[in-house]
Amino acid sequence: MSKPGPKGITIDQIVAAIDQTGSQDGAAALLGLNTRTISSRLKYYREGRSRENMYSDEYYANKNKDAPPRQRDDELFKGRSVLWNPETGETKLEWYKTDRDKQEQYEQLKVAVDALKDDIPTAKPEPAPKSSNDDLCACYVLSDAHIGMLAFEEEAGGDNWDTDIAEQTLTRWINAAVEAVPDAHTGLLIQLGDWLHFDGMVPETPASKHSLDTDTRFQLLVRVAIRTLRRVISLMLQKHQHVHVIMADANHDPASGAWLREMFAVLYAEDPRITVDTSADTYYAFQWGDVSIFAHHGHKAKIGSLSSIFAGKFRELFGATNYSYAHVGHLHHQQLKEDTMMITEQHSTLAAPDAYAAKHGYLSKRSASTIIYHKNFGEVGRTTIKPEMLK
Repeated sequence: MSKPGPKGITIDQIVAAIDQTGSQDGAAALLGLNTRTISSRLKYYREGRSRENMYSDEYYANKNKDAPPRQRDDELFKGRSVLWNPETGETKLEWYKTDRDKQEQYEQLKVAVDALKDDIPTAKPEPAPKSSNDDLCACYVLSDAHIGMLAFEEEAGGDNWDTDIAEQTLTRWINAAVEAVPDAHTGLLIQLGDWLHFDGMVPETPASKHSLDTDTRFQLLVRVAIRTLRRVISLMLQKHQHVHVIMADANHDPASGAWLREMFAVLYAEDPRITVDTSADTYYAFQWGDVSIFAHHGHKAKIGSLSSIFAGKFRELFGATNYSYAHVGHLHHQQLKEDTMMITEQHSTLAAPDAYAAKHGYLSKRSASTIIYHKNFGEVGRTTIKPEMLK
């Protein structure tokens, strides 16, 4: 929509009035303006001053009304309109429309992300442990935490789940998990996505617009999600010489996953002992000696097709290692598939089922595991912790 002119009249309304009445005089009478105002607005518009971001510098230099519009990479166009003389076929006026609401949301998101990256104070490096086993990598797998989800035990037939319970459960789990694993050199955090239950001010899934049961406001959800993730990473840094973080793209929180990756990369930018995978892809990989470890949330590919996808996307890494493992979440229950290329494991979640899951019969046991990989022999151990063990 174009900018409002005299008395709130937009250029689009002026053009429509000219088209309806057949003349500038008729349009002026219809809109309650004088003809000079109509003429001035049209001249002002033709010169491009009301669309200053849509024309090249050469356009202004030459005052060429036929100069093609220049679309900015970050501008969201939704249409083009042309007003022509039906008798001569001459173009009288041409304008391009943008989706103002979506454009403003896009700009606000860009500003927010840039602000987060610029203003986050970097964390002070954690003191490294005195010793560790250089052959071992401890892989912490957290799938579908759904912080912010509301589950009522009487309705869902399981346990209660809300923001406070999620934070307490995840905090107790990481304390128990860090204590249980050996002193491995590297800690690999695979956060398989859906860390947040919803992704904005409206509690619904971004793609399908499925209404979600929630117990909190989005800003508080963001605060708890960040605080809990920082606690997980901080405890891992106290246990391991190096920590690598993967936060997978997922269907409940794709935008939040993006700013979490970028924000934590900035947060720990001055600590050489931690690395954060900021890939915009939805498939991730990590190498530990002769071991390749892959991750994907599970919303884009089924477990049976993942081995070929990972082998194809990370061809060099896959070919350089003898042991390959893939981790996936999304469906909240355990499944293991081994083929000639790798072992793919679908993980359960610590979160209780909500009403939607319960009513559709999506019931499974709850747990989260740490898996120990030896750089020469692949998986050599694991610890599985269930929520009832944390009470």
